[in-house]
Amino acid sequence: MTTRVLVPVDGSPHSKAAAEYAVELYPDATLVLLHVLGPPNVSPPDGLGTTLDDVDQSDADDLFEEVRDRLEDTTIETATTTGNPAREIVAYAEAAENNIDAIVMGSHGRDGAARILLGSVAETVVRRSPVPVTVDRS
Repeated sequence: MTTRVLVPVDGSPHSKAAAEYAVELYPDATLVLLHVLGPPNVSPPDGLGTTLDDVDQSDADDLFEEVRDRLEDTTIETATTTGNPAREIVAYAEAAENNIDAIVMGSHGRDGAARILLGSVAETVVRRSPVPVTVDRS
């Protein structure tokens, strides 16, 4: 049975380190890199250029490629979704068709007031996840 590990990536050093850690923990697994885009955007006024969603998807593709380059001998799949990061990560893991066995994610490790004011995606995912979650704080 192939293990499928969900690794949320946002471009931060923490998420990139988590992808590398996921390979250490699950060397034979398929990594599913998930990037959560912000809420949908509208087209720029007067038809100037592309929508911000197009730019976000392009950034996600660049991020996926960067992680792929770092983890050359790893089977990697990618996915993007739009919305609240914690909710989308949990929803992706819950969806039966995704067959996710575990989540490995990075954390900024904020404490006290910063965590209260900003919230914690990792904390929310740990509480609500239907599968085991490993949080890498490196």
